Order: sequence, then C-alpha cells, then structure tokens
Amino acid sequence: MTQREAARVLDHPEVSEIRLEGVLHALSDPVRLTIVRDLAAMDTELACSHFELPVTKSTTTHHFRVLRESGVVRQCYRGTTKLNGLRRAELAELFPGLLDSVLTAAAAEEARITG
Repeated sequence: MTQREAARVLDHPEVSEIRLEGVLHALSDPVRLTIVRDLAAMDTELACSHFELPVTKSTTTHHFRVLRESGVVRQCYRGTTKLNGLRRAELAELFPGLLDSVLTAAAAEEARITG
C-alpha cells in the first residue's frame, strides 16, 4: 500500500470497541437517522453524494464521521468516491433487535407526522 493509499484508509472501531451509548447517540440525531434509514432501505453501499441532506457539506461530513466512529457505518474509498455501508450484521450481533427497532420506530413516527 502506498503512502497516498494509506492516507485514504479510514479508522473504524473494532466490533469489541462499539458501545451502546455511542450507537444510541449516533442514531439520536434526525440527520444521522435519515442517513441510516436510507442505507438500510437500499441495503448497499452508497456514496456521500447520494444523500440530499438539509445541512452544509461540512456538517454532512461531521454526521458521517459520528456514524463511522460510533460503529454504525463503515466507510471506504473507491477511487475518489467515499462509500458508506451500514454495519447491520455487527450491530445485530452486539445489540440484537436494536437497529430494526429504531428503524421501525422511525418509520412509524414518520407515518404519524406526515399522516
């Protein structure tokens, strides 16, 4: 791996380092929850540019960093594109039912509000 390639590798917590309070914090923000819902619905890696969020580019970067550092998403570069994938299996192993419950509750809330 060249020095340039190494600079583009992003740090992620190991499964043993992921903490419930970090995951809950990451999922508590409406913008981050929107990102997670989109990733769950598509069930594939998505580029940061895929998401149309009501915040600035720097704030979007912050939200993705919080999701990555908490262990909710995995990010990797493919060329110049940063892809994001939900760490669904790892989260399910650590916190059975948590992600599905949050996603179900978010969908129910959206239906109730937009009703």
